[in-house]
Amino acid sequence: MCGFVGFVDKAKNKKNIIREMANLIKHRGPDSDGYYCDANVALGFRRLSIIDLNNGSQPIYNEDNTKVIVFNGEIYNYQELREELVKKGHHFKTKTDTEVLLHGYEEYKEKLLLKLRGMFAFVIYDTNSKELFAARDFYGIKPFYYYKNDDEFLFSSEIKSFLAHPNFKKELNKEMLEDYLTFQYSVGEDTFFKNVYKLRPGHYLKYKKGHLEIKKYYELKFESDNTKTLEEWEKGIREHLNDSILAHKISDVEVGSFLSSGVDSSLIATLSDVDKTFTVGFENKNYSEIDYAKDLSKKIKTNNISKVITKEEYFDAIPKIMYQMDEPLADPSCIALYFVANLASQNLKVALSGEGADEIFGGYNIYSEPYTWAWYYKIPFPVRKLIGNFASLFKHKRGINFLIRRGQKLEERYVGNAFIFNNKEVKKILAYKPYHNNYQRLTKPYYQKVRKNDDVVKMQYIDFNFWLIGDILLKADKMSMANSLEVRVPYLDRVLIDYARHIPTKFKVDKNTTKKAFRKVANEVLEDKVSNKKKLGFPVPIRNWIKEDDIYNKIKLRFEQATDFFNSKEIIKLLDDHRLGKYDNSRKIWTIYIFLVWYDKYFVEI
Repeated sequence: MCGFVGFVDKAKNKKNIIREMANLIKHRGPDSDGYYCDANVALGFRRLSIIDLNNGSQPIYNEDNTKVIVFNGEIYNYQELREELVKKGHHFKTKTDTEVLLHGYEEYKEKLLLKLRGMFAFVIYDTNSKELFAARDFYGIKPFYYYKNDDEFLFSSEIKSFLAHPNFKKELNKEMLEDYLTFQYSVGEDTFFKNVYKLRPGHYLKYKKGHLEIKKYYELKFESDNTKTLEEWEKGIREHLNDSILAHKISDVEVGSFLSSGVDSSLIATLSDVDKTFTVGFENKNYSEIDYAKDLSKKIKTNNISKVITKEEYFDAIPKIMYQMDEPLADPSCIALYFVANLASQNLKVALSGEGADEIFGGYNIYSEPYTWAWYYKIPFPVRKLIGNFASLFKHKRGINFLIRRGQKLEERYVGNAFIFNNKEVKKILAYKPYHNNYQRLTKPYYQKVRKNDDVVKMQYIDFNFWLIGDILLKADKMSMANSLEVRVPYLDRVLIDYARHIPTKFKVDKNTTKKAFRKVANEVLEDKVSNKKKLGFPVPIRNWIKEDDIYNKIKLRFEQATDFFNSKEIIKLLDDHRLGKYDNSRKIWTIYIFLVWYDKYFVEI
């Protein structure tokens, strides 16, 4: 795993600039660095050595040095592609997957992308045509950012590297705040920095002489196959998962595994046959998975290495972690993930993790809602809507929220696995008039694509295109790379997903179970109490901590100073109501606080 930086302009001191940019992401690749510069472009690279340890330094060139590549990721089928390319007359200098990408692009151009199995973001520069070609993987496992302002074009694995370029204008994109308050992360192509964008998953770009062209090359489609039995699906999942794990273990260094108390990581740790697993927890046993992890590790004969995170450690780390994230992310598990990645990095360079299983196999508890509350959905929608509108006049709590939610269509209310502030609440807490005040504008085009599917598939599709990209995979990459650790995600293997996307909803969820077919596979390997365990996420005790004097006072002080963005009276009321036990406002408080910590880091301290 590595990181790259680059830019296109006429600067004369390119070598100094590109080195400074690369140094800001040294954590992504502490083992070595490399550079390419000409009159038009500069490329920089930081390497974390995983494959072909002695010869894999980048940039890498083709036979006649007319093309040069920088690449972040892993291509798991590179050996087969290499053989194919050798037969077509290509000559290789290394045994790396990076060089396979370069020759593959020479041979197939952008059609190469659909031949790949792996996680990737890469840039290829043609020294003859002066064209840049860049691509990001199918699901957004690896990040790719670019800055476009007039004729200035910068790109990188992390936004922070742009700070070292003299022509980068650091400006807050204030429009992002209102959507962040709903989703708890930066949504879509835009970022919190003006003129900085994300290349979306499944897209590639071409840049030449100031012209930027972006195209989509991959689209995930859920298409049910009703010809197979449940048993046939189980067998297929088991075979494809085993194959994926084998592919994800390809490495010239040791591979370990993260381990929580959930079925996803437990199955990966068990099937992968690694020597080491890594777990973090908290002093409060209700928020700790360490005992479970040690128990399972003992049974599968692996060494579990664990750490108890104190409240003080957790809060002290937040500013540093928000710097590493580049943009605010209000998922409390982000900080915990930083600590488990740090723990793993002290022992090895590569770890497997369980991201993606819930989105593809139907694992989130909310996916059962259409079945759990089927009786209420029998009430005609106009009546439910009337009831919901009336309920919304009262203070929101569990029963009231039930009526409000079911008085709305899925397309109105479901934005992904996290939903923090609604449109009215955003307007109420902001110190200025919102730019949009309508989060549904973002999800509407995606709902349109799956309008003929059932509600479970609709939720999966939304989570795949929002929650998974903006939260789950972002924090997995940033928190691991902050610790110079490569994290691989076997559930997000294209071959496995191309199979699993055909599983009918009836074999994914019902009113009692999520991930039905997947859990059947897990049952064969794990104990029932694990494989049938309800989805918990990554438990963090912020709900309790916010009520304690030291944390309450820390947050209140920052809220009092937040008048540029928020109505301080309203957000302090959220804090006080939570402390008094009137409402559980912990996620709302956390979302606001994290943005303020991030803002201080990037726009006050730097």
